[in-house]
Parts: sequence; C-alpha cells; structure tokens
Amino acid sequence: MSSVAQVELSEFMVSRGGTVDPSQYPDEEFELYSIPAFDTGTPDITEGAQIGSNKQIVKPGDVLLSKIVPHIRRAWIVEPHTDRRLIASGEWIIFRSKMFYPNYLRQLLISDAFHSQFMNTVAGVGGSLLRARPSFVARISVPLPSISEQQRIAEVLDRVDALREKRRKAIALLDDLAQSIFLDMFPTTMKTVKLSESLSFVTSGGRGWAKYYSENGTRFIRSLDVRMNWIDDADAAYVNAPDNAEAKRTRVFEGDVLLTITGSRIGRVAPVLGTLDGAYVSQHVAILRPQRDTIDPKFLAFFLSLPARGQKQIRSMQYGQTKPGLNFEQIRSIEVPDASLEQQRRFGDRLQSVQFIAEEHRNHLAELDALFASLQSRAFRGELWQHEAKDLVGEGVS
Repeated sequence: MSSVAQVELSEFMVSRGGTVDPSQYPDEEFELYSIPAFDTGTPDITEGAQIGSNKQIVKPGDVLLSKIVPHIRRAWIVEPHTDRRLIASGEWIIFRSKMFYPNYLRQLLISDAFHSQFMNTVAGVGGSLLRARPSFVARISVPLPSISEQQRIAEVLDRVDALREKRRKAIALLDDLAQSIFLDMFPTTMKTVKLSESLSFVTSGGRGWAKYYSENGTRFIRSLDVRMNWIDDADAAYVNAPDNAEAKRTRVFEGDVLLTITGSRIGRVAPVLGTLDGAYVSQHVAILRPQRDTIDPKFLAFFLSLPARGQKQIRSMQYGQTKPGLNFEQIRSIEVPDASLEQQRRFGDRLQSVQFIAEEHRNHLAELDALFASLQSRAFRGELWQHEAKDLVGEGVS
C-alpha cells in the first residue's frame, strides 16, 4: 500500500438519489435513519403519518456522514433491519459505490486525518447551526486501496473498535452498580439535612492564573479536569503558584470535594484524593470542605453526582437562568441524606471496590484508544502491514 490511489469523495457522493414524502403513505412503516437514531445505534421504525417532511431514499451498503454539529463524528452504514423501505433525513451526506467497502469508508470518515479536512468545510454561526457543505466535502480526496485491502484495514479497526466498546459498556455497568448500591443504602425516604450543616468551608478558585502556568510545578485543576467522581490527569496543567493569601485560600486538600459551578460542565463533582493534595483550582471550580466528623467526602461526591438526587437539585437551581452558575448559598442549601458516618463509610468501602475495577477498565480503554489511533493513522497512510496488524490486535485482546 505504498502508492495508494487518491479519489475525491465526489466519485461516491449521491446527489440525486431520490426522495420520498412518507406522509403520502400514512399507514406504511419506514426504516428511518435520523440523527437522533444514530445515537441509539438503530434506525427508527416510524409510520409515514408521523414523518413531516421529505426524506432521502437510501440503499443497503450506503454510508452516511452527518453534516450537522460536525465536531461530533457520525458515520453510519445502512444495514436493513427489516423489509421496510429505507429512508434518511436530509442532514446526511450519502456515499454509494462498489469502489469502497462500507466499513472501510465509515472508519475513514471518522478518522482524525479526514475530520480535520471535514471541519474546514463547515459554515454557520456556531453550535447546532454549523453545517458541513457537501459541495466542499466532495472535493476532499481520500485513499482508496483495493477492495481486499480495504476489507483487511476495516477488519483490524473494527476488531479494536469492538474491544473499546466492550470496555465502555463494562464501565457503564459498574457505574450502574455503584448507583444501585447507593440507592439501596440511602433510599429517597430517608430524612435529609441541608449541606450547610456538614461543610466547614466553601470557596472557589480565583482569576488570573494563566500567568502562573508552567511545564512543571503544582497541579492546577480546571473545570474540564473534573469528571463525575474522578479527576482527569490526561491533559494536566501546572502552575508556579504565588505565595499569597489568594493562593492559600484556593488550595485543595485530600478529602475536599470539587464541584464545577459555571459553564457547560456545571455540576461535575469529584473527591480530592491524596495524589492531588495541595493542588489549586480555577475560578470555575468550587471547593467543598466537609466536616469530617459529619460527612464522608466520597459519600458526598457520589450523592451529588447521582442524576435523580444531587444532579436533580443542581439542575433545578439553573432553571430560567441565561448564564448557568451555582453560588455558594445554593450549594449550602442542597439537601443530603441524614445518614450516620458509619453508614457513609461503609458505602465508601463498597464504592472503592467497584471503582477499583472500573479504573482498571478505564486504563485498559486508554490503551485501546491509543492503539486504535495508531492503527487508524497508519492504515490510511498505507503503513499498516499485515503481520504488524495481527500482533497489535493480539496485544489489544490480551
């Protein structure tokens, strides 16, 4: 694959594939490939009477590329699940040709190399109004090896992709298990108290930290680092902090709980573990310091992360606001279960066992992500040799 032909996507792009008005067939059920359905992995089965606009006619083996919200990578192979007519919303660009193997093209369309070119075709004012322009997408050239080589590349990438998906599902199941344990130990019928009764200190980070950024130094925790019940180290930032009162006020200690209080990430929460003792936080992150004889940090963080418990209260505090944000008074007013410290710690021990297994899965997923990125990059440059692919996939399975 040292000299692979480059072909413009215009060779595959369907411009006049036909449309249908499903409302003209009100009792007929269609198999509809919509953007929302993509996230479920299965097309919608919908009666024509329920579909309000013309749709594109698609065929088995077509590859669909979403042109809306283009930073989210969506590529879908049309694979009929029934004998119903196949249709797709107008937000898809359709590719159809015997020159490509569908799984190969799907993998190529979500690759880093293609995505960077794809984003250059975008127009619009931002957010959901952004659109990729098909006429510009058509001009992008992509590598097109022989069908047999396409199949080999797709097989390798699909196998690693499947392993990644298994890891994600395992992590999701462990998250569900942790939530079930909490809800069993602390039912909604349990008496609650205001969080203010269990906090000794609440503050948030200050402004102006950018000038203290450094390659090394003390860890600096931003809102993007705070995930649900863990703090991400992937793209860690560091500061050489000044020796002043403001820095001392915004320093975190083991046992603190961090809560994002502004922006799109509002409500993410995680306890501070020993490895982050002494770190600093940005202005978008609040420090909740529990009274350790009253409330356990892991218990508090997990409660605040639960969709139907802490998160529900946080969402209700945002209703009607044009700029989402949590203030300290709102944080102190959150109602938490009035559980004994012994019961909280018992939950913390059980949670730790579940999270230990989940962390192993996350670490393995990170390795698979790195493996996939490497394979993907090399495959579309013509540098993925057969014996190497087998060895790498074998490592990913182990």
